[in-house]
Amino acid sequence: MKTIILAALVAAVAGAGFVPAAHAADAPKLKSSAVLIVDAETGEVLYDKNAAAVVPIASITKLMTAVVVLDAGLPLDEPIEISREDLINTRTARTVTPLNRGMTVTRDDLLRLALMASENRAAAALGRAYPGGLEAFVQAMNETAAELGMSDTRFVEPTGLSSENVSSAADLAKLVIAAKDYPLIREYSTAPSAEVRLGKRNVRFVNTNGLVRNTSWEIAVSKTGFIRQAGRCLVMQANMSARSVVIVLLDSVGKYTRVGDAIRIRKWLELGDAAPVGAIRVDAPASRHAARRQAAAAEGHIGVQLQASALR
Repeated sequence: MKTIILAALVAAVAGAGFVPAAHAADAPKLKSSAVLIVDAETGEVLYDKNAAAVVPIASITKLMTAVVVLDAGLPLDEPIEISREDLINTRTARTVTPLNRGMTVTRDDLLRLALMASENRAAAALGRAYPGGLEAFVQAMNETAAELGMSDTRFVEPTGLSSENVSSAADLAKLVIAAKDYPLIREYSTAPSAEVRLGKRNVRFVNTNGLVRNTSWEIAVSKTGFIRQAGRCLVMQANMSARSVVIVLLDSVGKYTRVGDAIRIRKWLELGDAAPVGAIRVDAPASRHAARRQAAAAEGHIGVQLQASALR
């Protein structure tokens, strides 16, 4: 059974004799304000820099949005119309989008666009179309975060445009590990590009993480984020030097800093200088969240319990 890592990471990073890898002589000089690198198989922390700091996370939020949508078991082929509410809820976005009011897009394509192209109106529509509406969706996001042990995390909306969506690098590592259990999240978050039918034309979207277009990178889960209050953010699970690692980079200053940090991390791992630091290794057989999903799937009603909970 796949182990779930980092159940006690926040407390461990905050103290308990933990020595940050960032202080090691051989550690890479990374520019992101908060960083965590974890061996995804063993749970060993290879590098920590401000991993317990609670900060805005921008569109990294959309990973949780995808988890909640998929856990609900809603029909992916259901058409959802982009509404005036979606436009209002994303009015602070600076990017130009071809998703306009009145367009009808399947839930599947909205999920694809939210994960791959970080489409804000797609994420807003997914939350609004959830049973019980946006309020129930946000409640489900926070309940899922609690089940994953993300004690420093709070969501107020599904896009990441609000700076009140906050988390820590330690918590986001847990989310990335959980997200890898979902085939569609793996597929959509790492797809280099996709064409989606919008109205009478096909529109091409590209991944906001340029590294997925580089065939020398083996990336299993990816998500970028940016708002002014959060800086440039990037989370990934990737294979590097025969090692599966989770990388969380938060509050990078400069358009290319987060990519530069990812490249520096890869070179560091390839040199073989990365060694576990501290005694952080949690090998619980499964999280409560994963166990609940498995039980629901076995009983043939996955998503029903989540919807009922969200509507209470």
